[in-house]
Amino acid sequence: MKGGSKKAILAAFVANLAIAIAKVIGFMFTGAASMLAEAIHSIADTSNQGLLLLGGKMAKKERSKEHPFGYGRERYFWAFVVAMIIFSLGSVFAIYEGISKLLDPHVLENHVWAIGILSIAIVLESFSLRTAVIESRKIKGDMTWWQFIRKSKVPELPVVLLEDIGALIGLVLALIGIGLAMITGNAAYDAIGSLSIGILLGIIAIILGVEMRSLLLGESASEETIQKLEKTISQHPDVCHLIHMRTEHIGPEELLVAVKVELSGELDIQGVANAINSLEESMRSQVKIKLTIYIEPDIFEGGACPVK
Repeated sequence: MKGGSKKAILAAFVANLAIAIAKVIGFMFTGAASMLAEAIHSIADTSNQGLLLLGGKMAKKERSKEHPFGYGRERYFWAFVVAMIIFSLGSVFAIYEGISKLLDPHVLENHVWAIGILSIAIVLESFSLRTAVIESRKIKGDMTWWQFIRKSKVPELPVVLLEDIGALIGLVLALIGIGLAMITGNAAYDAIGSLSIGILLGIIAIILGVEMRSLLLGESASEETIQKLEKTISQHPDVCHLIHMRTEHIGPEELLVAVKVELSGELDIQGVANAINSLEESMRSQVKIKLTIYIEPDIFEGGACPVK
């Protein structure tokens, strides 16, 4: 795991731990359903950061006979677990609590405590989101934020970004629910706040679950990386034709590349070996991530070797 991802995770961990403690205290004083939903949300988020750090550590294990391509996908797996935790501990619990309080409303107490704690939580969560945004911009490039979340091969930053955005929106919803309950004296607004938080977390969990599933199944390299590799292969002096190329991420910073090419017919066996080694070196020089490359010489049936 690169430094930027780890920095964002640690910032989110510290912020969520402090917020979770504050929200639990706030719930004890107010009995607010939306405050309890937010407390469980922050506890789940804190554990999620721990799981992301665990995934980063496990991904560093050495290759083995059972796992010859290494353990890079550990990071995808634990990010998928995080999505499931957000859904189960966050969304389902908040919806249950909201429905429970709608059916059996409780008069809220000590509103000032709740509003004060939620306001502090918004400040802390904003700090965590700011860190995640700064670190994400270093690798986002020209992509929009939605494209970054959908296409990033680094799972931790999209997870932290969506968690923090969801947390901030959830805090605002809780603040609105408790505020309306305080102004009107109707505790149903607090319950509606909890329901809204649950629905929000459910949407975030589904988005993350879909993206992490795709990464676990194996995604190809980005379009930019594919174009760079194809250009490098096609322009190599010993390559007549690039027949086809297949890529798959076996970790956020490692790419498996399988290539079938037609090499110059003038090469002997040693020349073919040298050409393949030279081609691999050229490919590795074009991208920043680690490449595991397999090149198969073949005959292209579509025409003669072009003049370069």
